[in-house]
This record gives sequence, structure tokens and C-alpha cells, in this order.
Amino acid sequence: MIARIGNLVSCYKKQLLQVYLRVHSDTLEINYLIGMAVDMGFSLIERQLLGIHGLLPPRMLSQENQVYAVMQNFYRLDNDLDRYSYMMSLQDRNEKGLYISINDKGHVFDILCNWPAKDVKAIVVTDGERILGLGDLGCFGMGIPVGKLSLYTALAGVQPGLCLPIMLDVGTNNDKILTDPLYIGLRQKRKRGQVYDEFIDEFMSAVVKRYGRDTLVQFEDFGNHNAFKLLDKYRDRYCAFNDDIQGTATAAVAGIMASLKITGKPLSENTYVFQGAGEAAIGIARLLLMAMREYGLSESEALQKIWMVDSKGLIVKNRPSGGVTEQKALFAKDHVPVDTLEQVVKEMKPTCIIAVTGTENLLTILKITSLLKSKLTKIEKILYVFHEKKGAAAQPGAFTEQILIDMAAFNDRPIIFALSNPTSKTECTAEEAYKFTKGRCVFASGPPFRPVTYENKVFHPGQGNNAYIFPAVALATILCDIRTITDEVFLESAKFLASMVTEKDLEEGRVYPPLSQIREVSTKMTIHLLNIAYKKGLALHYPEPSDKDSFVRAQQYSTEYLSCVPEIYEWPQFCSRI
Repeated sequence: MIARIGNLVSCYKKQLLQVYLRVHSDTLEINYLIGMAVDMGFSLIERQLLGIHGLLPPRMLSQENQVYAVMQNFYRLDNDLDRYSYMMSLQDRNEKGLYISINDKGHVFDILCNWPAKDVKAIVVTDGERILGLGDLGCFGMGIPVGKLSLYTALAGVQPGLCLPIMLDVGTNNDKILTDPLYIGLRQKRKRGQVYDEFIDEFMSAVVKRYGRDTLVQFEDFGNHNAFKLLDKYRDRYCAFNDDIQGTATAAVAGIMASLKITGKPLSENTYVFQGAGEAAIGIARLLLMAMREYGLSESEALQKIWMVDSKGLIVKNRPSGGVTEQKALFAKDHVPVDTLEQVVKEMKPTCIIAVTGTENLLTILKITSLLKSKLTKIEKILYVFHEKKGAAAQPGAFTEQILIDMAAFNDRPIIFALSNPTSKTECTAEEAYKFTKGRCVFASGPPFRPVTYENKVFHPGQGNNAYIFPAVALATILCDIRTITDEVFLESAKFLASMVTEKDLEEGRVYPPLSQIREVSTKMTIHLLNIAYKKGLALHYPEPSDKDSFVRAQQYSTEYLSCVPEIYEWPQFCSRI
């Protein structure tokens, strides 16, 4: 059987090469077809000559390697039906995206030119350094930008042909992956420092040169040390944002704003304690700071409302244990060190506690796509790995029984946001939160939880998912040609999402709209952001659409089949007479 598969691969490769030689060398669609069919069997020279370099992962796999990988997966399956389905799926098994390695430095533009679509408006890019809470997955991280862009289309209707997922392979520091015979990326340690910075600079410049200044670049799953640096460096020079920092923050702040409809306490009169001080937590704290300033507090007053705890305890100035990075320093307090979250909660008596390392996971995406099944049949095939937002390492059970009891003692309606993914890493379950606060908490989580019944009342836990945010931000950016995505865009998104939570939702314990409504929520948020963009002078698309609702809906992707029959009409009879 192995020999037969090998022969088929060899024959297919020769046939496709013959097809290629019979067409013009600039026919990118044929190049793309060859790259997808022959896969990683092409040598470096072949990839460069055929114009498909970058359309495949950097590693070259021999025919034997490819057969071995296929057969290993084949024999893992338990029954013939699954094996048959697997063999049938081989024809389109590749994750379609663009791979650019640091060895291609100096030629990034050339690789972008190999992508068959010439009109790209949205790019999601990763270097795979910090994914899933699993850390550095290197080139295996391509599933992240592929999945994100699938949600652009599924949830907001961004045209899929305008989207481009990109993996920047700079190596990996994951020794297990480096020794994996099936690893598809560069077998080297991560490049850092000046050479890395120059590579990213070249990439950003090449994107603008190839696709234009209006191309959206979403940074995804970069390590903490690069995520903030890249966002601060590029946000005002390019059309760019970081979903791990800004998208997650927006979803969380929206949930907090909706929670205040239940607690009745203004945003500026709450005290917030964070478990974790990574990308997501810092992003949430920054956006909260901006929101409180909008409510009339000075920055120093607003900062006194936010307390952050990382793996070394409360973040304070001159902390003996260290670890107060530049990003954390803004929130460091003049206070004696406090070692544990439980101690911090007892002393600070917060109205809201927030823990975050993630806001999305596979179960969430599958739930979304199943809810949209009737209209988005093709999107059912989204291949999406567990995707966890950055922060301090998740501490399962960090919201202990005592912390929850204390929160209920300090507050009539305590706000409990346990946003870490997956369920095994969440700080507390929905059942624990309702039980230990005697059904009085306002609860939201990262992973989905089933409804909880406490003392004959059914609570529907809210799910703080940034899928409510980034697809709509992307669609609005594309449609009205926003060139700089300001923090105001995200704050307005948070306020709008909170406004979409109905009284019925609040009565059921929800602080987010039901996921079954997410497509319509995204559409309405896009319309709202268009209004904001034109009002604030951020939009460059003119003339301004007079009917933005119709304008947005007309631009959205639909999976409904279009008729292949052209419009047919008759001539007057006398015109066809001889």
C-alpha cells in the first residue's frame, strides 16, 4: 500500500509539472494548484522557479516522509469508515496560507507576490511563539490565522477572497517540536533582536507595497515581549491591531459595562483586581483606564481603582521579587508587597475580580458554527485549534471558595470574570461562582458553561469571547477605509456590545448577547463603527454612504449559491427579421 501511494504521488507530480509547462509562467492560479497538490515535496529551487515559494512551509519533505506522515495518521483511526473519510480528505487537507521564513529576509515582497489573490484587504499574521497556553508551536501555529480569518467571514461576512493568513517562521524554542520528524517549520532556535526587528519591518513594508496602505494587519499570538512592542511601533504607521491585547480587552470591558446595569454602580466607582498581568490583562486594564477617564476621572484617580496580581504577588513599586516589566509598571502601586490573590482580595475589597489567559477555544468556535449552520454551511469546516489569550499562566481554581465568599461579603452583587481557557484552567466554574456567592454574583467565563440552577433560579453564564469584537472591527476597517485603528474604536465597540445586552439577557444572568445572534451583532456593530469613523474623521472612503445599513449588508459574504445563468432578454421581433 505504501509503495502504491508513493507511485501515485510521483505520477501526479510529473503530470502537474507538465501542465505547468504548457501554460504561461505568470498564471498564478496554476502555480497555486501545483503547490497545493504536490505539497512539501518541491525542492527550494523548484519552489522559486515555479513561483510557489512561501505558499508552503519552509521544510522540504521527501516522498517517503509524506507517505510516512499519511500512514501514521491513517493507522491512528479505529475503523474503516474513518479511514475512508481521511483518505478522501487528503485532496484538500492543507491549511491554505502563506509561509514566510526568516531565511527569506530580503525577499518578503517576492513571496507576497506568489499569493494568487491580488486584492488582499485583511491579513492575520503570527510567529507562533505563544499559542494555546501551550507556548511556542512555531510553524504549527498556522491554524491560528486560518481560523481567525474564517471567523472574519463566518461572523461578520468579510469576503474570504480578501483575506490572507500568514505564518512568519523565525524558528522555535520548543525542543520537543524541533526533534519531531513531522515538524513542518525551520529546525532552528528563534531569531531575536535586530535581525527579527528588521524582518518584521520588511514584512510590514512589503504588505503596503504589495496590497496598499489600507490593508489591515492583525497581529496574533506573538510572545509578550514582542506583542506590545510591535503594537506600539506600528499602530500609528500602519492599519494594524493586536487582538490578544485589544480584542480581548474590548470583550471584557463590554461585559463589565453590561454588568453595571445589574449592580447599579457607575464604572468609575468600582475597584478592579486582576489575576494575571500578561497581554490580555494589561489590555483590559488599559481600556478600563480609558473608559474611566471618559467618565471624568483623572488618570491617577483611575489607576487607583485597578490592582494587578501576577505570579509574584501584588504588583507594587520596587517589589523585592522583581518582575515588574515596563507594561506592568503603569499599574504598580506604592504599597507593601502582598503575596497571594486571597490576601489582596481581603485587603482591597474589590467589586470586580478578573482573571484571563484566554477568551476562545475550539468548543466555542464549534458552537458558533453549529448555531450558524443553516446559513453558513461551508464555514462548518473551520479548523480551529484551542486559542488562548496571553496573560499570566492560568491558575486553575485561583478563585477559591474563600475568595468567592469574601466577594459576596463585600458586595451585594459581586462581579466575577473567570476568563481563562480551557475549562480545565478556569479560575472557577459557573456552579462554584453561583454557589459560594449564594446566587448573587454577576458571572462571565472564557469557556462555555451550561446553565446553572441555584435555589430554583436558572442562570445562563455569560461568555466573554472576543469573537464578538474583531470580525466587526475588521469589516468596518475594510469598508470605510480606516487607516489607523485607534483605542477609541475599541472603546466604542465595547460600549456598543454592552448596549446590545437586553433586559431579558440580564434577567437570565447574561452579560453578552447569545452566541446565536453573533452574526447580527457583528453586522450592527460594523454599522455603528462606520458612523463613529466618519464622525471622528477616521474613514477615508468617500462619498460617505447615506444608508450605512444597506451599504454594509450589501458588502457581506453570503454562502447562498448564485445563479450561473446570465440575464436573458428578447429583441423586438422586427429587428431579427432578414
